[in-house]
Amino acid sequence: MSEKLDGVIVATALPYAEDASAPAGLRPDLDKYAEHCRWLVDNGCRGVGPNGSLGEYSSLSDDERRAVAKTAIEAVGDDGVVVIGVHGVGSHQARAWAEKAAEDGADGVLCLPPTMYRANRGEVIAHFTEVAKAGLPVMVYNNPLDTKVDLTPDLLAEIAQIENIVAVKEFSGDVRRILEIRELAPDLAVIAGADDLTLEALLMGATGWFAGFPNVFPKESVQLFELATPGKLEEARALYEPLVAAFRWDSRTEFVQAIKYGMDYVGRFGGPCRPPRGPLVPEHVAQLEQDMKKAVESLSGGARG
Repeated sequence: MSEKLDGVIVATALPYAEDASAPAGLRPDLDKYAEHCRWLVDNGCRGVGPNGSLGEYSSLSDDERRAVAKTAIEAVGDDGVVVIGVHGVGSHQARAWAEKAAEDGADGVLCLPPTMYRANRGEVIAHFTEVAKAGLPVMVYNNPLDTKVDLTPDLLAEIAQIENIVAVKEFSGDVRRILEIRELAPDLAVIAGADDLTLEALLMGATGWFAGFPNVFPKESVQLFELATPGKLEEARALYEPLVAAFRWDSRTEFVQAIKYGMDYVGRFGGPCRPPRGPLVPEHVAQLEQDMKKAVESLSGGARG
């Protein structure tokens, strides 16, 4: 089971502390981050995913990025899995990050295609082949919106032939693909990648959720997963529908700021982001507050079992 990297794994947000000597006046608050990773696992999540887009990996120095990964591994220990984002501009960078993850004791890695170059089919396959050589289970990440590279079901069938490629985080927004991926690449675990398509993805046979809003609602997110996986549709929908307005922020440009806002809203620590991410504009804050209020009221109003 563990090598499939399935279940609810949280793409962790990264807290910062104000520090004038750090980039943008903010340094990763590793103590708060360790506490957050523990809290997620203690609330039933299968594991954590440091250094994803939500973890602002592209705004970190190399030393910070590795320190964040090590902090998560140490905090979770044997109580959960740690799937480290190893995204890189080219395969040599991504493979180097994957090798460091293996050295540090990670359970697997999450990897985008080349991040700043619209790679063709052969280049995509070469990229993942290199990353897989680090020896850890690899979850490839299909995010055609941001990378402009689409890992289509037929391409995934080819990628799935590479040793150590075990899963795909599917973020195309097209729920029709899930059955097609399962048909063409039956050994590849399909992982829900967009929070606002989670229920639909799980009902179509996704076996995991690599998730954003469980940073805010870990226990309830696990409950949703446990209802949806065996197809308990009525109960799952009752839990999911009031949360979807908040979950939709996971698919918006401002998803990092929105999820951190959600964490602050429920009394956790979200805090600021490093550039290029700026603060939310007032109309976003007003909408988010409304969406979070709806979610929190539904959860405290007896929707939970």
